[in-house]
Amino acid sequence: MVIPYICIMEFPSKLLEKAVDEMSQLPGIGKRTALRLMLHLLKQPSEQSERLAQSLVKMRTELIFCESCHNISDQVLCDICNNTNRDHQTICVVEDIRDVMALENTQSFQGVYHVLGGKISPMDGIGPSQLKISSLIDKVKDGKVKEIIFALSSTMEGDTTNFYIFKQIKEFNIITSTIARGISVGDELQYADEVTLGRSLIHRVPFESAFKTL
Repeated sequence: MVIPYICIMEFPSKLLEKAVDEMSQLPGIGKRTALRLMLHLLKQPSEQSERLAQSLVKMRTELIFCESCHNISDQVLCDICNNTNRDHQTICVVEDIRDVMALENTQSFQGVYHVLGGKISPMDGIGPSQLKISSLIDKVKDGKVKEIIFALSSTMEGDTTNFYIFKQIKEFNIITSTIARGISVGDELQYADEVTLGRSLIHRVPFESAFKTL
């Protein structure tokens, strides 16, 4: 019988233990990594810890979401939506903020974005009403949109979300396209390399054509 190894840490300070516990709640950070980070901070000038703490508090209290695209922002409209040089008639629909950052890093897209905040996933109890879909449809109804680019991850949930939105806007006279399948099926958009992602965006295909091949 194999007895599982249980890591039990003995802390010389309750304050250190509390800090490690809080840090280890972050994704990808276990207790050992959290302890190493906290001990590193203790070796640094106190000003560094104060700057870190202040930046975290300011991020949580002052950061807002763009009223137009739902990207994170420091003001009512994000820098992308505020940029008059961008093509505001072309909207790239993405799952979350990390996808915006990934696409912007390619420097291949000059339109604007719409962040849904997730994907339709009945298994997880996420339906259309939990996502920022209605505001996207409102933009289309206003008649100011020329093209919708679906750039969600090529997973079952992503394809389901794409198709749901497509059905909602199909009656309007706009172009609907999706990024080329240079992104492997099942891959998350944020993990694709910049060259592949950029080419997939440039060589996007009509959405109906892509849907027929699924």
